[in-house]
Amino acid sequence: MTDFSRRRLRHGHAYAFLMASAALTALAPAAHAQTTDSTAPAAEASDNGDSQDIVVIGSGETRSVSTLLPSNLDTLPPGTSIQKALNFLPGVMAQSIDALGVNEQSLSLQVRGFSTTHLGYTLDGMPLGDGAYNNYNGLTISRALISENLGRADLATGIAGLGIPSTSNLGGALTYVSSDPRKQMGAAVSQTVGSEDSLRTFVRIDTGEHAGFSAYISGQYSQQDLFVNQGAWNKSTGKQLNGKLQYKFDGGKITAFADISRTNQADDPYLSKDMLGRLGWDWGGYAPDWQSYLGVAYCGVTGPTAPTKCVAAPSPQKTSDVTFTNGQILRNDELYYLAGDFDLTKSLSVHTQVYHHEDKGAGNNWITGWSTQGTASTADDLPVQIRDTRYTIDRTGVLASLNWHVGFNEFQAGLWVEENTSSAARYIWTNVTAPFSLAQFLKGQPDTAQWVQETKWKTQQFYVQDTVRLLDDTLSFDFGFKSTYSKSDAQAQDGIAKKAPPASSQFASGTLTAKDNFLPEVGVRWAVALGHELFASYAENMAMFQGGFKLGPQSVSQAVWDAQGNTLKPETSKSVEGGYRYVSGPLQVSLTGYYVKFDNRLLQYNPCPTNQQQNPGCGNSFHNAGSVTSKGAELGVLWKPLPWLSWYNSASFNKSTYDDDLNWCTTTCVVKQTAGKQQVDTPKEMLASVLTLKQDGFSASLQGKYTGRRYYTYTNDQSFGAVTTFDLGLGYDFGAASSALKGLRLSLNVTNLTDKRYASNFDNSVFAPDDAAGNLLVFHSSAPRQIFGTIGYAF
Repeated sequence: MTDFSRRRLRHGHAYAFLMASAALTALAPAAHAQTTDSTAPAAEASDNGDSQDIVVIGSGETRSVSTLLPSNLDTLPPGTSIQKALNFLPGVMAQSIDALGVNEQSLSLQVRGFSTTHLGYTLDGMPLGDGAYNNYNGLTISRALISENLGRADLATGIAGLGIPSTSNLGGALTYVSSDPRKQMGAAVSQTVGSEDSLRTFVRIDTGEHAGFSAYISGQYSQQDLFVNQGAWNKSTGKQLNGKLQYKFDGGKITAFADISRTNQADDPYLSKDMLGRLGWDWGGYAPDWQSYLGVAYCGVTGPTAPTKCVAAPSPQKTSDVTFTNGQILRNDELYYLAGDFDLTKSLSVHTQVYHHEDKGAGNNWITGWSTQGTASTADDLPVQIRDTRYTIDRTGVLASLNWHVGFNEFQAGLWVEENTSSAARYIWTNVTAPFSLAQFLKGQPDTAQWVQETKWKTQQFYVQDTVRLLDDTLSFDFGFKSTYSKSDAQAQDGIAKKAPPASSQFASGTLTAKDNFLPEVGVRWAVALGHELFASYAENMAMFQGGFKLGPQSVSQAVWDAQGNTLKPETSKSVEGGYRYVSGPLQVSLTGYYVKFDNRLLQYNPCPTNQQQNPGCGNSFHNAGSVTSKGAELGVLWKPLPWLSWYNSASFNKSTYDDDLNWCTTTCVVKQTAGKQQVDTPKEMLASVLTLKQDGFSASLQGKYTGRRYYTYTNDQSFGAVTTFDLGLGYDFGAASSALKGLRLSLNVTNLTDKRYASNFDNSVFAPDDAAGNLLVFHSSAPRQIFGTIGYAF
């Protein structure tokens, strides 16, 4: 297995691809789709958790809904983010720099023109926030749920449903459901090794059901090195525990869930097109070569000894490229909920849930700047400082809903209330003497506070809905509305440093409120004939103002806030979609068309270089920058010609264009010609294909994805071209062949099979009108081909 480490396997591509094509995948779909509502209780999987069914097409829905079950994860290595596994679905683009999709900074999602932070996310009905990297109101699914504990994931690609507790879902929503404890006592363990010194261990123990009680506890440990050319301090680790307890009784059940997560990730550099042309895909830091790093760093600072110690970066590097490492990301999370489901009568049921989430995070980076050594001489001072960014979240919420069947009506009403205190602070350490690992929460008192801000959030949401089913459920309507209120009260603070934040860089104090008491949603479904359905929906949504230090309009100076704060409007959307489904025996087809108007788009105007993005001293400001119109179509076809063979294909077209020219104001205002241009990071065309084989214990899965051209400037003067990638999964379950080896499973996974290098995720906080010189630090490079082998045993 040592050959897995850092092997790029650049030869024999044709042979590898032929082998992959011959060994086709494991995406075994259901012969008959079932109704899947993202607000409904989870569909029950088999007791042993090994159900191979997948509901790709949400029959019975008035909206476009796709469902992913655990068998879909077989193509990708164990531990892969569930969010990244959605990439093959129509209209979905999931990007990440790492093969597993767990790197916090690079994980992004695009659905029908809406990016990560404009979608909604829940786990077992509990809100996970808006998915922002600079978390302020939640956490990613990777930190909330170990992938082996997934029960299912429902993706509403356009209209999320009224019951989703989210204030960011201008577009669709992802509702994750954790697996229930198994009825039989058992255990599962697996070990994965792979490229870049990857190592992952997973364990799960189930108690089985006893007098209505059942529970499981599971844990994982993972580690992996960066693939970029950074020779030291390049390891990422993750530790996580999940526990779930359930008590079922006549007329209801009580569920408790706990998640404890500790992630410590070595970061990868953001690149520009200019850097890519000079330095290639794998440019990394100088580590462990501290002296060479210092030499170049001296060239980028001013000071009495800097000119004599400056050693210019060797060509093709530039002084501006200098970095020792690309920093370290730390996140500590604890997440809990207690839920109750009660059947009060045969027609009346109630769901209640209380949850709590705490997060402590940090982002540590080496930066250029003078560090004094505490002596009278300046000769021993160094041109290096440490930038220490800290985050906290402390949120508690309550959910309650009522479901009442009366005749052909199903009435639903629900309430969500959350209080959250989040903070963000940036400190500078000017006492650097030598290199050390930044993979830790730094102790002691920082020298300077650049900015410190605490925000108190209050969120309230209420909805009512009626679903009417007529003509033996061949015709159904749902209609209702939700009322949303979100208030953020931000306060600038001094922090804990020796020097308080200067007024020029400190964040503002101020309050923002987003509210709308009537956000309607209506839908219809008509089963026109056996297996044939037509559906249509309309919804209006509003997003609360974002928080954090990078994307929120309160992350500006007090002067900018005083000039603009109360003039900002919350972002809103109006969505219409309609389509056709066919589900009959071995064939499932779904065709959907949609029209979306995205209004009051909030845009950050930033005159600073992109590597100084978070400094309000630059004069960055936020503005409502007009609207975006999205029109598109999506096709999904699932064919299962034989019991052991299935083939899924998806295609999507999305035209998301700006409706207005952009009045870009930094030091001066300039009108940029953006009307009619394609929205940034929104490919017009995407295609995906998944071919599956599963028979006699053997499984194989080959997944391909074509992603069209993506722009990263508003005028569309810069972009990255279309790219096609493949992933391969092979497995053998000995339980089907030998009772002596029952429970043993081997698997091999190859990501980026053809070793295609491309721009993966974009940083949407640095998008600009144009980039003629290609200097925007806007993208991460993709991971090369990587190989992972796993041995697992379950009993």
